[in-house]
Amino acid sequence: MIKYIGSKRLLVPLIVRTVAGLAGVGTVIDLFSGTARVGHALKRANYRVLANDHNAYAATLARCYVQADAADWLAEAARLVRELNALPGRYGYFTDTFCVRSRFFQPQNGERIDAIREAIARLALQPELEAIMLTSLMEAADRVDSTTGLQMAYLKEWSPRSYNDLSLRVPDLLPLSLHGKGRACGLDAFEAAAALEGDVAYVDPPYNQHSYLGNYHIWETLVRWDSPEVYGVACKRVDVRKRRSVFNSRPRFREAFTRLLGDIRAPVILVSFSNEGYITREEILTALRALWGGSARVETIERDYKRYVGAQIGIYNPQGERVGRAGHLRNKEYLFVASRPGYGPPVEQALQGACMGRAR
Repeated sequence: MIKYIGSKRLLVPLIVRTVAGLAGVGTVIDLFSGTARVGHALKRANYRVLANDHNAYAATLARCYVQADAADWLAEAARLVRELNALPGRYGYFTDTFCVRSRFFQPQNGERIDAIREAIARLALQPELEAIMLTSLMEAADRVDSTTGLQMAYLKEWSPRSYNDLSLRVPDLLPLSLHGKGRACGLDAFEAAAALEGDVAYVDPPYNQHSYLGNYHIWETLVRWDSPEVYGVACKRVDVRKRRSVFNSRPRFREAFTRLLGDIRAPVILVSFSNEGYITREEILTALRALWGGSARVETIERDYKRYVGAQIGIYNPQGERVGRAGHLRNKEYLFVASRPGYGPPVEQALQGACMGRAR
C-alpha cells in the first residue's frame, strides 16, 4: 500500500484482535478509511467492512481493498495489468505538472503514468475494476516517487527509487467476507455516520493541521483525472485551499468530534488517536463517556511508536532542501474502546485477549 502519514500499519494487528474479542461482530464501519489498510485487514479477518472517505483517492483504495472481491476481478485485473504494462509512454498533463513543473517523478515514469491513466479512462471499466486498476497505478507510482512520503514537497536530488521503471502489479484482492460484501463510500464523515450502521465503528479522524488532500494531492488528481489548475512549487490542486476538513481546525475540532461520535450508529466505537492531536487523552475519554446518556463504558490502550517517516528523515522546504529536524521522533498512539450499556460481555475482557498492560 502507498506511503501514508496516517497509516496504522503497526496498530492494525491490535485493532483486529480487539474487534475479534468483542461479541457478535459481523459488520465494521471505518469512517476515515485513508489507504484502507485497516479495512483490508478487517476484511481479511472475515468482517464485512463499510469504508468511507471523502477524498476520491481514498474512496478508490477502499473500493479496491474493501468492496471488490477476488473471485469477481482477479483474472481480469491480471490481464489488464499485462496489457497496460506494455503501453509506451506519452507526454501529457501528469508529466508536465509533476515531472517538469515539479520533480516528483522522473519524466519517463510520468509519461508511463499519463499513458496508462488515459487507457484506463478510455476503457470505461466497471467501478470496482476501475478502482483496482487505479489502485495498481497509484501504488506503482508510489514505488518510483522522489519524496519523503508526503507530496508537500519533492527531494532536491532524485531518490534512488525514482530511477526504477514504473510497473503495475495486481493489488492484494481478498475473497468475499463470510459476513457479506463490503462497501466503499465517498461521503462527508457526518453523512456517513448517519447513513451507515454496524456492530463496531472505527474512527481515525485527522487530528492536527495536516490536510490529507494537501499531503496527497497527486493521488487525488490521478484518480479524478481532471487536469486542475495548480499552485506553488509542489503544484497542488487549487481546491486544496478550499476543501478543508473541519477536523484540521483546532478551534473546531472538539465540537466536530463530539458531534460525530453522537451520530454513529453502532454499539461499540473504537477511536484511534495520538498525543499529537488537537485534544488530550482526557478530553477524548470525557467525550466517549458522555455517549449513550453518559453511561458508556470506556477502555484505553496506549502504545509508543516511531513517528512517521518524514519525521525520521527531517524537515524539508518546498524546494526539497532539508531545513531542520523534527522536535521528537516518537509519539503515543491510543486506541479507545467505548461500548453501549448492556452490550455483551465487558469490553475489558476483549482487551485482555488483545494486549497486555492496558492503560485505563
